[in-house]
Amino acid sequence: MKAIIVAGGHGSRLYPMTNFTHKTLLPLCGRPIIDYVLSTIRHAGITDITIIGNKFIDKIRNHVGKDVRYVLEEEPKGVAPALQLARDGNEGCPLLIWFSDNITNINLKSDVESFKQGAIFLTRLVDTPSEFGIAVVEDGKVVDVIEKPTNPPGNLAIGGIYIFDERFWERLDSVQDSPKFSISDVTRQYLVEDEGRVISVGENTWIDCGTPESLHRAAQMVEDGLFTIRGD
Repeated sequence: MKAIIVAGGHGSRLYPMTNFTHKTLLPLCGRPIIDYVLSTIRHAGITDITIIGNKFIDKIRNHVGKDVRYVLEEEPKGVAPALQLARDGNEGCPLLIWFSDNITNINLKSDVESFKQGAIFLTRLVDTPSEFGIAVVEDGKVVDVIEKPTNPPGNLAIGGIYIFDERFWERLDSVQDSPKFSISDVTRQYLVEDEGRVISVGENTWIDCGTPESLHRAAQMVEDGLFTIRGD
């Protein structure tokens, strides 16, 4: 399995903090967000990692080092074009796709080691479902996902950390030109075909750090010991 960290875009939700640095380099109790991301990925046993970055990619490289591959998104054009930039070298294998706003303390090692086919998604209950991809649940089973719904079918959010099998790219190709494309357009294919497995990680084990409020909350959770950097 290989990993792709999606760290492009403008980081507009965190303006003005991201006017001068990348959002993954913003600190959580003295350590940048990217350290928490890489710690979880490496602890899962994944060593082949690609980071898609924006104009601040050199700052990420200077911090992280040469152990990963870097791909520059010269102009933010959306999730699908960003992912396509990392396609070379990441085909024909299962992938961990990680949107860099997110951190989790769930141990993915056993899931990575046993993964064979389909997809795995992390979920948790959220207070603001209109800001997330929300699972559609029927008879206790997740059967679909609606991205940032105006009228949410519930409050079980699918987080920005995904494991996909080697069919990811053909599935992305089939939907990337859809109006208002999101990663949920790929996720949905696995769910409706009954090939998606959901891991409910709970309130305290996955958080999106993409807004000032959630970044502050994540920092408090680090102080409380809920998130750590493995190996420290």
